[in-house]
Amino acid sequence: MSRKSIVGLDIGTYQVKVVVAEQNDDAHSLPKIIGVGHAESKGLRHGYIINQTDAIRSIRKAIRQAEKSSNVKIERAYVSIGGIGLSSYVSEGSVMISRADNEITELDLEKVGRNSQDNIPKNVIQNKRIIHQIPIEYKIDGKAILGKNPVGLKAVKLEVKTLFITSLIHHFQEIIQTVGNAGIEISDVMAAPLAAGLVTLSKAEKIAGCVLANIGSETVSIIVYEDDLPISMEVFPIGSNDITNDIALGLKISLEDAEKIKKEHNDSFAYPDLPKKKLQEIISARFSDIFELIDAHLKKNGKSGLLPAGIVITGGGAGIVNIADLAKITMKLPSKVADLKEDNEDFKKIVGNQNIKVKDATWSVAYGLCVFGLYADNEGSIGNVGGIKLIKKIIQKISQWFRKFLP
Repeated sequence: MSRKSIVGLDIGTYQVKVVVAEQNDDAHSLPKIIGVGHAESKGLRHGYIINQTDAIRSIRKAIRQAEKSSNVKIERAYVSIGGIGLSSYVSEGSVMISRADNEITELDLEKVGRNSQDNIPKNVIQNKRIIHQIPIEYKIDGKAILGKNPVGLKAVKLEVKTLFITSLIHHFQEIIQTVGNAGIEISDVMAAPLAAGLVTLSKAEKIAGCVLANIGSETVSIIVYEDDLPISMEVFPIGSNDITNDIALGLKISLEDAEKIKKEHNDSFAYPDLPKKKLQEIISARFSDIFELIDAHLKKNGKSGLLPAGIVITGGGAGIVNIADLAKITMKLPSKVADLKEDNEDFKKIVGNQNIKVKDATWSVAYGLCVFGLYADNEGSIGNVGGIKLIKKIIQKISQWFRKFLP
C-alpha cells in the first residue's frame, strides 16, 4: 500500500464501509478519497459481533471492493469501535505540584490524569476498557485556565476534569480478533462517534457547542462538543430499523416494503393508496422518542437548549426526509443533516453495480478514520480537527495492549 494512502474500516451493524484516502499536495487540506468499498454487515447485532465467521466475510468483501475501486492493496487499516458497548464517564482528579518552584511539568499532567482515572467508581469501570482519555478542563489553584495545556504555569495544586470513553472488554477483543482474522493489520482504533466528528463538524461548531447524532440501523450514538473538545458521549439501543418495524406494524405491510417506504418517503411519494398522514405520524413518533433520549442526555449534563450550533445528524437514518425539522421541534435547537467535508464535492465511485456518492454522511466514520490516520501527527494541520493530536497520543498507549489479541 502506498506510504501516503490510508484506510478507514467502519464495521457497522447495517454495513461494513471502507474508505481509502491519500494525502493531498496541500498538507493543510483534508485527504482525497481514492476508493471505497461496502458490504452488508452479517454476524452483528447492536454493534456486537455474534458470528465472527459471517463478520469476517463481510469485512473481506468490503475490502476487496475498496481494493478494486482504489487500485491499492489493503493490508492494514484504522478501525472504528461502536455499538452499545461504548460509553463515557467524566471523572476529576487533583495533585499537588511536585517541583519546589511550583512549575507544572508533563509529569504532573500524567499524575493528575492517573488520579482522575483512579477516581472512576469501580461499578462504572468494571468489565470495561478505557480506549480514550481526554482532558476537558484544567484548574490551577481552583481557577480554570483558558489554555488547554498548563505545562510551564506555576501553581500549588493542579486539577483536571477528564472524559473517559470506554468499551466492554469482550466487545473490544472481538473487534480486534475479527479484523485480524480477516487478514487486516490494525493500525489503531477509534470510537466511531469521535471519527465521525472529525469530518462532519466545523471548528466553529465544536467551539460554540453542538451534539453530533449518528442514527444507525440499530443504535444511535451521540457525542457532545464544547470549546472544541468532546465533553460527553452516549449510545442508545434504538435505530432506524425500529422505524421500519413501526411502519410494517402500523400499515400492515412486509418489512421489505416498509424499508422501501421509509427510504423513499417524501412529499412526492407516489403511493396513492398509502395513508400518508398515518405514515408521517409513525415516523414522527419514533424520531421524537430518539430525540427525547438525546435531550435527556443533554439535560443530565446541563446542556439542554444550550448548544448554539445545535444538533448535527449523520448516519443512515439521516437520509429520511424532514428529520432535521423533527429534531428542531423536539429539542428546540438549530438542526441540520451533516455532509462530508471532503475536497472532491462530487466524488462518486462505481462499486459493484452501484454509483456510490461518498459525500453521503453515512461514510463519515470511515472517512474520519482516514483523516485521523493521516493527520494525527500533524498538530494544527487541519482547522476542523480539534484535539486530534491528544486523542492520537492516548490511543497509541493502548496499541501494544490490543495487539496481543491479534491471531
